[in-house]
Order: sequence, then structure tokens, then C-alpha cells
Amino acid sequence: MTHDGHGQEHRDEHDALEGDILRLVGSRLLDPLEILLGDGSGSGDGDGDGDGGGAAGALEELRARARHDAATWAADLLGPDRSRAVHTGARLIAVLYPGDAAFDPPPEWWRTPLGRAIARRVGHPSADRVPYAVAGAMLGITRQGVHDLVRRGKLRPHPDGGVTTRSVRERLDPGGVHGDHP
Repeated sequence: MTHDGHGQEHRDEHDALEGDILRLVGSRLLDPLEILLGDGSGSGDGDGDGDGGGAAGALEELRARARHDAATWAADLLGPDRSRAVHTGARLIAVLYPGDAAFDPPPEWWRTPLGRAIARRVGHPSADRVPYAVAGAMLGITRQGVHDLVRRGKLRPHPDGGVTTRSVRERLDPGGVHGDHP
């Protein structure tokens, strides 16, 4: 028997991540641009003929580019080069979740394909420690499960409370299965 089960699992994970990234790029970047730039009312393409064609054409090109790039970003996040994964993850978070405060997603975000990939490859992007509840969300377990892992030495407690994000990331990707660890 071949390793098709593992290969299919990786393909499914890649496809889900690619779809999640594409959905986010569309809803957070491209859809707002479409609203802003073009409804065909005469101000969309700047040529004064009222067809909005320039904006519509440019947006369609951006959507095609996003479809291509989403596959590349997913491959980078899941690939063997951790530094590339961290860089890609940081770029995606900075663009898709801009703000003046540090990125601090709600617990349910960690259950999304992008959240799972970021947890495994980057850890928490803006914290070196997280509360037990967030660690549980990142790991897909309960807060009590995190307590048990800390007690058994499987997660490292942080001196200021919670657990280290690095220990959460290492728990998700033991031995750097998805790439080297620093």
C-alpha cells in the first residue's frame, strides 16, 4: 500500500487552507475594492464613458492573481521551510487583519484552516505566552486538557502565567514535521 492516505490528508489540508485564504482575500480586500471602484455608474474606470470597464477588468485580474497566489501561500505555510512559512503567515495576518493593536484573534479563529496553519508554523503571531483557554483553542482541546499537558510536562508554563506559544507550536508540529524549528 502507498502513502496515499497521508498524501491525500496533506492535499485536503492544502485545499482547505487555500480556500480559506482566497475567501479572506476576497471578502477583506477585493470585495471592498469592487464596492469602492466600480458599479458602472460612470466613475468606475476613469475614462468618462460610464462603463466601469477598467475597474471591473482590473478587479478580475486581481481575483485571478489571488487564486494563483492563494495556492502559493498555502504551500508556503505548509511547506518545509519554516522561515518562509513564518514570513508568509506574518504578511497574510498584517494584510488581512490590519489594526493598531497586536493581532489577538478570538478562540474560534484558531479552528479555521488559516488559524490552524498559523498555530502550527508560527505559534501566536503577537505573543510569546497565551492563557490556557487560548492554548486550548490553538490545540483544539479544552482548557482542562491544557492543564493536563502542563502537569505532564508536554507544554511549558510561562513564568508570567499561561503557557509558551513555542511549546504550543511544537506540540502541534513535533520534531518540526512541517519544517525546521529555530
